[in-house]
Amino acid sequence: MPEYPDVEVYVESLRERIVASRFERALIRGPFLLRSVAPPVDAAYGKTVREVRRVGKRIAVGIENDVWLVLHLMIAGRLHWRSRGAKAARNSLAVFDFSTGALVLTEAGSQHRASLHMATGEDGLRALDAGGIEVMEATLPEFATALRIENHTLKRALTDSRLFSGIGNAYSDEILHRAKLSPVLQTGRMSQEEVARLFDATRVVLAEWVARLRSEAGGTFPEGVTAFREGMAVHGRYGQPCPRCGAKVQRIRYASNETNYCATCQTGGKLLADRGLSRLLREDWPRTLEELEALKRPR
Repeated sequence: MPEYPDVEVYVESLRERIVASRFERALIRGPFLLRSVAPPVDAAYGKTVREVRRVGKRIAVGIENDVWLVLHLMIAGRLHWRSRGAKAARNSLAVFDFSTGALVLTEAGSQHRASLHMATGEDGLRALDAGGIEVMEATLPEFATALRIENHTLKRALTDSRLFSGIGNAYSDEILHRAKLSPVLQTGRMSQEEVARLFDATRVVLAEWVARLRSEAGGTFPEGVTAFREGMAVHGRYGQPCPRCGAKVQRIRYASNETNYCATCQTGGKLLADRGLSRLLREDWPRTLEELEALKRPR
C-alpha cells in the first residue's frame, strides 16, 4: 500500500500538473471503485482544480464549488500520468481527464480494494479521515498521547490510522528498526526515553524517504511505486543482512501480513518468529486491511 512518503510525492506531482487546470470528465471502468455518489462525479465537470492534499493514505483533489474527489489506492492501486485522451489500459479502473493531461488509476489483481469517494466541503473530507495525527507536524507530547490512547503492540499502534496518519506496514518496519525497538513491545510499557526515540525515528525515516522518492522521480510523475524499496533496512529483506549489525533480518508472519525486524538491534537477540507471537500480533490486528483502514479514532 502506498504510505506517507509515496502519497506525499504523488500529491506533489499532481499539484504541479492539475492545480488551476480544468477537470473535464471521468471514465470509471471499475464497478466497485465509486463508493459514494453525493455529490455526483459529473458535478465537478468543467470546474477548476483548486488544490491537492493528502488525507492519511488518501489523495484528495479539491475542485471549485467545494467538491472533492478522494482516492484511496489500498494495496494494489497505482496512479499514472498520461497525455490527454489516453486510452484505458486493461487493468485501468478509471481515467480522469484534465485540461493538462490524464490521470489513470490502475489496480493489479482482482480484489477491488481501491476506492473513489466524493465529498462536499471540509466536513465531508473530514468524515473520510480516520483522525490520526500528522507526525511531521506534531510535538513529542502529542505523539506520546496518541501512542498511549490504547495499549497495543508497537507494530499495530504505528499502523493504526486512528493514531498516526499515513504509516503502514513497510515504513513501520523501517521506523522500528531505526528506533531499535521491538515490534511486539506494548505501548503501555514504554519508557519516556523509548517514546522519544520512536518519535525521532518516525520523523527522520519519513522525511528521508520523501526526499529520496522525490529525488528518484526527478520531476517526472512517480512510477514503480512499491512497498519494497531498494535501500530499506529490514522491510522485505528477510534473511538478508541488517545494514547496522550484519545479522540476518527475521520476520513474524500473521494472517496476510509480515513484520520484518533485526533480533540483534531490536529484541536483544531474541527471535520473535514463533506461533505464540504470531498469534499475539494477529489478535492485535483487525481481520482485514479494510477493517484497519475503516477504524475511527477513539475518543
